[in-house]
Amino acid sequence: MTHTLARRIVAEFVGTGFLVAAVVGSGIMGERLAGGNVAIALLANTIATGAALAALIFTFGPISGAHLNPAVTIVDAIERGVPWTVAACYVPAQCGGAICGAIVAHLMFSLPPISASHHARSGSAQVFSEFVATFGLLCVIWGCSRMRSAAVPFAVAVYITAAYWFTSSTSFANPAVTIARSLSDTFAGIRPADVPLFVAAQLAGALAATLLFRWLVPRLDTAAKSILVSH
Repeated sequence: MTHTLARRIVAEFVGTGFLVAAVVGSGIMGERLAGGNVAIALLANTIATGAALAALIFTFGPISGAHLNPAVTIVDAIERGVPWTVAACYVPAQCGGAICGAIVAHLMFSLPPISASHHARSGSAQVFSEFVATFGLLCVIWGCSRMRSAAVPFAVAVYITAAYWFTSSTSFANPAVTIARSLSDTFAGIRPADVPLFVAAQLAGALAATLLFRWLVPRLDTAAKSILVSH
């Protein structure tokens, strides 16, 4: 079934909104129930995010490709998976949906709709972690979409779940999610001042993985047309 551009844009908006609601909401719930144990709070945040991501890719993938991530959309456009005109619509929808998702999460927990985060996530180690996290995410996406596309939802969800723990930044790996989390002064937040370097590292990681897979898997531009992903 062919979906209109309007439906695809709405799918990206709603899907990214639910993803951020899961990230922020589970962070709030985890912190409230963990009794000060940060590891337990992070574990709760991780499990909820990975589970939601898999469900959202399965749900919105057949409609829009379920990018849910501007970095994924941009490199997919570079690889001619989607036209640049579509990418130009997807990215604002993803960012707008992400912000709405943060607001929804706040309202569900009786918090102010928007509150700038004071959670510092700065330094070269965390910025490098975002490069690594996004590089790995796009490696998973390109590899699976080219060779076993049915595994993409599971592979992406499992990778993000793992990356929460093996990166010092807890693997944002998504510019839209990063922007939205800067508006949440909660467990999942990030200071607005730290956002630009995170986003730059994410875009660089996505591009590096794309260039690598052009060599690892020839004719990747054909496989890009069926990409499903994205956090």
